Amino acid sequence: PSLPPTAPLATPQQDLAPCLAMEKIKCFGFDMDYTLAVYKSPEYESLGFDLTVERLVSIGYPQELLNFVYDPSFPTRGLVFDTMYGNLLKVDSYGNILVCVHGFNFVRGPDIREMYPNKFIQRGDTDRFSILNTLFNLPETYLFACLVDFFSNCPRYKSCETGFKDGDLFMSYKSMFQDVRDGVDWVHFKGSLKEKTVENLEKYVVKDAKLPLLLSRMNEVAKVFLATNSDYKYTEVGSLFIITPGTPHRPWQSYFDLILVDARKPVFFGEGTVLRQVDTTTGRLKIGTYTGPLQHGIVYSGGSSDMVCDLLGAKGKDIIYIGDHIFGDILKSKKRQGWRTFLVIPELAQELHVWTDKSCEAGNIYSYIHMALYLHLDSSSSERPDISSLQRRIKKVTHDMDMCYGMMGSLFRSGSRQTLFASQVMRYADLYAASFINLLYYPFSYLFRAAHVLVRSTHTSHSEQS
Repeated sequence: PSLPPTAPLATPQQDLAPCLAMEKIKCFGFDMDYTLAVYKSPEYESLGFDLTVERLVSIGYPQELLNFVYDPSFPTRGLVFDTMYGNLLKVDSYGNILVCVHGFNFVRGPDIREMYPNKFIQRGDTDRFSILNTLFNLPETYLFACLVDFFSNCPRYKSCETGFKDGDLFMSYKSMFQDVRDGVDWVHFKGSLKEKTVENLEKYVVKDAKLPLLLSRMNEVAKVFLATNSDYKYTEVGSLFIITPGTPHRPWQSYFDLILVDARKPVFFGEGTVLRQVDTTTGRLKIGTYTGPLQHGIVYSGGSSDMVCDLLGAKGKDIIYIGDHIFGDILKSKKRQGWRTFLVIPELAQELHVWTDKSCEAGNIYSYIHMALYLHLDSSSSERPDISSLQRRIKKVTHDMDMCYGMMGSLFRSGSRQTLFASQVMRYADLYAASFINLLYYPFSYLFRAAHVLVRSTHTSHSEQS
C-alpha cells in the first residue's frame, strides 16, 4: 500500500547536499523490476524459491528439499551470509554483529564469540561474506536457512564446523552457497521464472492505475527514461500490463523519451556495453552499434550511463534515478555518475507502521535511564545505579518490537542500533519511500530537505552546556 503524501523522506546526508530541489531535475530514470513493475509479495518470492529448490534437486540435492515452503516472516534484506560457518548475520555499518542465525537457531552471545571473537566481521572479505541486499535475494536468504537447518538435523549427515559430511563426501557451506547462487541465476536467466510470471501477471505483478498519470506528469516537465536489465520481450509484456490498461489508446513506449533494455547494471554505470537497436517486431537486436541521435519510440539494448547523458543532453545531477537495488541502482549511479537517487523500499510501509505503534515505549525507557538514573552522577561518582530490571524490560520491549517486523527484526535497526542496510540508504539515497508513486502528491518544484544533523551525539545534562 502507498504511504500518505508525507511519506517520501529526504535522507540526512553527511557528504552530499542535504536537500533535493525537484525543479532542477531534467530527467527521471526508472528501473523495471520491483520499481515500475512491483511484484506481489510473498507470491513472487514463493515462485522464485520453489523454482530454485527444484533446480537444486535436479543437480543432486535430496528430494526432501521439495517439502520446503517459503515463509515470508523469516528473511529480511541486508543480511550477510558467512560461507565459512553457514551463518546469516545482521550487522551494522562497521561490521559489528547484531544478530547471528544458524539455520533457524538464533545463536547466543558466548557462542557467537567462539566463531567471531570480537563479534565483528571484515565486510571487505567478499570471498567469505556475501551481502544479501536485494528483494530478489529474499528467497535465497530463506533457502540458506532451510538448507543449514535440514543438513544439521538430518541423521544421514554429520555436522562439521564448516559444512556437513555424508560418509566420505564433504559439502562445505561455501559450496552450498555457490550451488544456491548458481541455482538462482539459472532460474532467472535460463529457467522458467519469467515465463511463469508472464503466464499469470495478475497473480505476480501489482497494477496501479496512478502509474500512467504520474509518468505523463513527469513527461510534461522533464524527460523520462527506462533502463532495465530485463530483455525487450519481458519488458514489453510487463509494461503493457502495468501501463496501458488505463490508456489503451496510447502505446506504452510513448511514456518514455528513452528505453534501454539489457542494461547489465552495474556495468552500465561504468564502461557499459555496445549500444544496439532492438527490432520491436521480433525482439531481436539489429546488427551494428547505434550511433545516431535519440529517436522517440526506438528501443535500445545495452549502452551505458554516459550514453544516456549524451542522448538526453543531461549532466549527472540533472538526473534522478529511481530503483530498488541499493548497489546496482543507487550506489553505483551515485558514486560513478553523480545522479540523484530515489530508493524504493517496499518494506518501509510496515516498518513505519510498527515504529509508530511501538517505539514510544522503548524511547521512554531509554529516556528514563538517561534523565533519572544518571542525572546527578558525573566522573567522580563511584556508585553504580541498579539498572538490571530496566535492562530486562528493554530487552523484552526490543524483542517484542523486533518480532512485529519479522523473525529477523527490522530492516533498519536491531534494538537501538542501525543496520548496514540503513546506513547505506542514508549515505546513497537522496530520497526513499515505499513507492515512487508518492511523488504524485508533490509539485515538481518541491524542495525535499533533511533534518539538520551535525554529528551523532550523546545526551548531556544542562550543567554541561552552561
